[in-house]
Amino acid sequence: MISLEIKKVAVIGSGLMGHGIAEVFALSGFEVKIEDAFPEALEKAKVSIGKSIEKLVKSGKIDQNKGQETLSRITYFSQMEPAVKDADFIIEAVPEIMKLKKEVFSGIDKFARNDALVASNTSNFKISSLAEGMKHPENVVGMHFFNPPVVLKLVEIIKGERTGNSAFDQAYDLAKKIGKTPIRVLKDSAGFVVNRINAPESLFFCLVLDQNVAKPEEIDTFARGQGLPMGPYELMDYVGIDTVVHSLDYYAQELSPEYGKCRAFRTMFDSGNLGLKTGKGFYVWKDGHAEIPKVKPTEKLELMDVLAVELNEAVKLIEEKVALPQDIEIGVKLGMNRPFGPISVAEGLTNAEVRKKLETLSSRYGTKVFEPAESIKNGKLKEIISTKSFDQNDKKTARPDETPASSASSPGESLVIFEKLPGKVARLSINNTKNNLLSSEVISELEKHVLALWNDHDVNVIIVTGKGPVFSAGAQLSQFFPGSMDFMEHSRKGERVFRLLSEIPKITIAEMKGYTLGGGFELSLACDLRVGTEDVQIGFPEVTLGLVPGWGGTQRLPRLLGTSRASYLILTGMRFSGKEAFEMGIVNRLIPKDNVDEETLKFAVDLAQKSAPTAAALAKRLINKGSEVPMDVGLEMESIAMGLLYGTEDLKEGISAFLQKRKPEFPGR
Repeated sequence: MISLEIKKVAVIGSGLMGHGIAEVFALSGFEVKIEDAFPEALEKAKVSIGKSIEKLVKSGKIDQNKGQETLSRITYFSQMEPAVKDADFIIEAVPEIMKLKKEVFSGIDKFARNDALVASNTSNFKISSLAEGMKHPENVVGMHFFNPPVVLKLVEIIKGERTGNSAFDQAYDLAKKIGKTPIRVLKDSAGFVVNRINAPESLFFCLVLDQNVAKPEEIDTFARGQGLPMGPYELMDYVGIDTVVHSLDYYAQELSPEYGKCRAFRTMFDSGNLGLKTGKGFYVWKDGHAEIPKVKPTEKLELMDVLAVELNEAVKLIEEKVALPQDIEIGVKLGMNRPFGPISVAEGLTNAEVRKKLETLSSRYGTKVFEPAESIKNGKLKEIISTKSFDQNDKKTARPDETPASSASSPGESLVIFEKLPGKVARLSINNTKNNLLSSEVISELEKHVLALWNDHDVNVIIVTGKGPVFSAGAQLSQFFPGSMDFMEHSRKGERVFRLLSEIPKITIAEMKGYTLGGGFELSLACDLRVGTEDVQIGFPEVTLGLVPGWGGTQRLPRLLGTSRASYLILTGMRFSGKEAFEMGIVNRLIPKDNVDEETLKFAVDLAQKSAPTAAALAKRLINKGSEVPMDVGLEMESIAMGLLYGTEDLKEGISAFLQKRKPEFPGR
């Protein structure tokens, strides 16, 4: 059992991944030794790390002192024994060649301490295979970083067949200590999570070429048009066609012989056209960039083809108890640089349509790899993606201090934090990512709190804000919507909840700070009053993204400012400051940036005390509904409101307090 404090780290292999991992640990304060049998590789690694640190200093991410301290923590060795003999943690990062990795592990086993935590950065090979023959296989774990390690947050922590719980947990905690986002791979499987989900996708794009469905540049143009940062063939060129071919060979051995059906990639491999590393693959590469011919996107593929294949493999991972849904979602989003993962996709689709798509793909391309997983065949898609734990007795399948992929910014906190404050004030704080983005889940939680506050007589004023320095930078665009109707209903849901907020019989105050953009701006417009800092950035960027403000912005802003000025702000997508918003009449009061929360609360408490709740509720309705009806109808509504207020306890208290020159204490009746 491992229970040591890790201070000294050894990295075996000084290539792209090895020296990147070493830099990550050194930046986090660990003493690091890099070992490589080739002196020229070590020298190259030293230069690369130096340039990387210099870049971090120039960008302001670290200061000069930290840069120098980081470099001083790294030492270089060409022999394994002095590098690993006193190391607490050893990670192998040599090329993906099983024989080579086995030799490295044999050396580690010979020279390392018996209690050292030993990890492999392998992207595909089973950890159990690498640990065979080791004296202490219980101390061996997978710790798969993604390229480049200094930038990408994801680390897959893999439990081999004989990995102990202590080693598994310690590797997980270690990844968090170095600022990474780890996911648990609970069962050893080829490709783990991210590359396993990528496996059938790689086969799919090979079979597409084998069957001459479309050209690589047509498919890549299509993929980029779907919001992906790289097309599949450009990405394979970047990674290396040899890497893709070796991976498919390994999957053919470990997962299914069907992965051996790919011909197009094999032909490129045999010709030596490996992509970026050789200067030519699917494309010619110059200065690190692919020269992709300009063509029209193919119409012979659908985004759902790829999403269904990925989703199917994600379901298989859950069925095989390799990883839980929330870890799969995080893994794909961070590891593949995606706005959403397969679990989000599954939530927006029916079992029937996923099954039909997979059956069509399996038939068309002649492979069992695309056949629906058992849960999908049996109509249990929603059930399988809702799995929270594989075994209630397995205490390591989930931890109470961990949160799902789409969770709030801090463990244990809601996406909308509700606080009941002194002075008959409540505060609702958006708490989703550092920019407090508005997702379907956030909107649902907001609705829940608004309805709960509707008849709460202990609250007269509601502050709507964001946790931290930002109000809300807008909608969470990473959400998946299967079709236009679904996206329309998402818009209607937001409109409905914001309308509830505008009609709740309480005074609502939007506390605008940091960014108040897009949906965040619309949320503020749904409030009765808006306070903000002078430097808050406000605006509707929707038209620059191919959208329109879809949560009431096109209706509320013209009513507030008039058609001409609202048109200018919406159609240009320009940002403006809180000071400018105050001059336009959008912001009612400017508040100091340094104590924005305190000043807003003071304003809210003052309002809650001096405004009669019943009168404020009726005044809100007259203002909101009055703009929707002719003036004579509005005036009639106003006189009815006056009649309703006559004889209320609030009116009696208000007059009594005025005559007695004291502050009123309105009962709200």
